[in-house]
Amino acid sequence: MSKRLSTTEDLPGDVAVPGYRPQDHGTGIVHLGLGAFARAHLAAITDAALASGGGDWRILGVSLRSARPADELTPQNGLYTLIERDGHGARARIIGALSGAICSADDSDPALEAMVDPSCRIVTLTVTEKAYGLDRATRGCDPAHPAVAADLVNPDRPHGVLGLLVRALGMRKDRGLPPFTVLCCDNLPENGPLLRGAVLDFAGRVSPDLAQWIAAEAAFPATMVDRITPAPTDETRVEAERLTGCTDLAAIETEAFLQWVIEDNFPLGRPAWEAGGALFVADVAPYEEMKLRMLNGSHSLLAYAGFHAGKRYVRDVMADPALAALVRRHLDAAAGTLPSLPGIDLADYAEALVARFSNPAIAHETFQIAMDGSEKMPQRIFAAVPQARSKGADIRSFAFATAAWLRHASGAMHDCEPYALRDPRAEALTAAFRDKSAEAIIAAVPVLGIATPDLIEDAAFWQVVQSILAEMLSHPMHEVIEREAAASPSS
Repeated sequence: MSKRLSTTEDLPGDVAVPGYRPQDHGTGIVHLGLGAFARAHLAAITDAALASGGGDWRILGVSLRSARPADELTPQNGLYTLIERDGHGARARIIGALSGAICSADDSDPALEAMVDPSCRIVTLTVTEKAYGLDRATRGCDPAHPAVAADLVNPDRPHGVLGLLVRALGMRKDRGLPPFTVLCCDNLPENGPLLRGAVLDFAGRVSPDLAQWIAAEAAFPATMVDRITPAPTDETRVEAERLTGCTDLAAIETEAFLQWVIEDNFPLGRPAWEAGGALFVADVAPYEEMKLRMLNGSHSLLAYAGFHAGKRYVRDVMADPALAALVRRHLDAAAGTLPSLPGIDLADYAEALVARFSNPAIAHETFQIAMDGSEKMPQRIFAAVPQARSKGADIRSFAFATAAWLRHASGAMHDCEPYALRDPRAEALTAAFRDKSAEAIIAAVPVLGIATPDLIEDAAFWQVVQSILAEMLSHPMHEVIEREAAASPSS
């Protein structure tokens, strides 16, 4: 076995290493949710920022559930291999932006003390939407969420995301320290304002004075993030060893493309993230809407249709002419719902997405993308339908994507291998869709509370969905896809 990665010395000459001495830079960021995406996106961009602008901006990573990231990274002094893949092959880059990694699953005190340390100026998060305990309807916290409920009972010993943030901010207030900037890097629409509302609601239930202080002093910038990052596999680690000559248990892989649009609101300063490709703007919303409708919306469509057509990876979906045609149709339909955006050509953006989805070097599983659909469909697909209606545009692609999700959420197994639905509302969905007929499934949608009243009342839309869903429930998905693509004007 090769030596364990723990230093940047004696690496092959074609392996990129940090353009700075990591030990010369202190920690300025605490990151909650130390998964693959954070290491491929936030940490990689921070690595470039440190090389360009310096500063004490290294990242202490906190895993909220599993000790595995800390166990993998600590013996490696926080170093890990980032494998960037495109059509020309794979390149290895050693990231030095992590100053350490800890797990807060059993003991949150080290994470709290790190956030309260005066050196901490930014707390970033990638924990997935379901971990926050957000209530979209009230734009506050969800007191029924298990982590929120537990932390409201015992706010001084929190383990959930909102509880940790509020406790750390309260400790800073008590110590006379300014609040850190809270930067959500999860793929949520209006992620900054939404997280701010949940934090303020939680804080108000614990201490109204603290809630007022946070509202007046703390910043919650909005962001839009984008970089396809598959879950690492044993093959990832084998490839990292081949490229670097070192055993790296924390290696991850990603595409060459990345995008990060950030509202520029950092009272305590920030790294020179623009050196890593970040774009700072006054209003993130138009960029966010573009990504949600086009990238994420087409991702959902291809995930549900592709998975049930036997396509394991996104690249397999794009290699199928009929599925690829439906993805292109959806990109066109989504672009038609968007306003013009300065500096962005939507047709070029669509072509770039097709190229990224088709990248043969990225093994992004459709089943992974298909998880948490009840949280994703409202922003990715449902929100586009009224916009399409207002412009007199065809809504069939959105109906097809909705039917594909409902077919997945119903758990119907007539043409696929058994699978476990991965969704925070899995139990409710299973109960609602016990009757596997298309008519019964459509009738159950309103009680789930995931679609807005105006969409629920769009009877013509749901008639189209029901017609497509009936086909999906009675015929193999690949046959439905072929007929749909053949009938599509853009195919």
